[in-house]
Amino acid sequence: MIVRDKPNAFMLFFVVQGSVVPVIAPQILISAFVAIIVHLGYLYLPSFIPDFTVTPFVLLGVTLSIFLGFRNRASYERWWEARKQWGQLIIDTRSIARQAQTYIVDAPTGTTSQLSSGKANKYHRRIALLAVAFSHALRHHLRDTDSTDDIAPFLTELDKITIKTVQHIPNFILNLLGAEIRTALQNNLIGEISARNLEERITAMASVLAACERIHNTPLPFAYSLLLHRTAYIYCFTLPFGLVASLGVLTPFVTAVIAYTFFGLDALGEELEGPFGTSPHDLALSSMSKTIEINLLETLSEPHLPAPLLPKKYNLS
Repeated sequence: MIVRDKPNAFMLFFVVQGSVVPVIAPQILISAFVAIIVHLGYLYLPSFIPDFTVTPFVLLGVTLSIFLGFRNRASYERWWEARKQWGQLIIDTRSIARQAQTYIVDAPTGTTSQLSSGKANKYHRRIALLAVAFSHALRHHLRDTDSTDDIAPFLTELDKITIKTVQHIPNFILNLLGAEIRTALQNNLIGEISARNLEERITAMASVLAACERIHNTPLPFAYSLLLHRTAYIYCFTLPFGLVASLGVLTPFVTAVIAYTFFGLDALGEELEGPFGTSPHDLALSSMSKTIEINLLETLSEPHLPAPLLPKKYNLS
């Protein structure tokens, strides 16, 4: 995700990092090259250049811009929904760690308040570490990468052995969290109402998992994207025929600007459609996972906390 100050009006034209220009540069150059060929043909071989009016291109351009607007709005809604789900995950992980420390105590429920220790502290640590492991596992699950190295420090040796046979690691970690709540209830370290509150936090984390999987596994209809791609290419590559008679030598420049607009909107919508990747316009899942890790380790009074992730060349991963 690009994190930078908004450039001023002058520098705005020279910003490359975070722009879609590197992605669509070939399409822009090809459109400009076609426009140059059309202009030269109009000058030296006018009989071979079709005489189009600009009216069809105006109508098609308006239609294409409307469809691109709808597509980009749908893509942004997916991106924003994904961001809200990860914001909810931060809330739920902080809540489950806090509620574990509040409700799981060594003394019988309802007796004098005292600092918990012994068995209760083990549950506090175990639940917080599993919540951290879940955030890392979810990130890798959505990016289709291996989570072994990132979640290993937060699991027991038995967990590491068992997890090798598991297909859905985030769901497995939620099961481990549920097992900890059940064991604490069986050992009379927590009351039934408090255990139900903790179970609600686990259910909320499961809801975040399901919502993110829905976004990840359900892209926008391929036929819709294909129609936009084809129309954008046809429009930009044939546009010079409608402009050359009125613009002359300016045809390549105007064509390049219009190609930048349409191809840029198309590329941006395509990147926002899948918000869990690693492109500069995707969500900073690694940073949010690290934030959860720092917050929950701090609740355990860990003396050495990891440093938060910082942007590299304005890109926060």
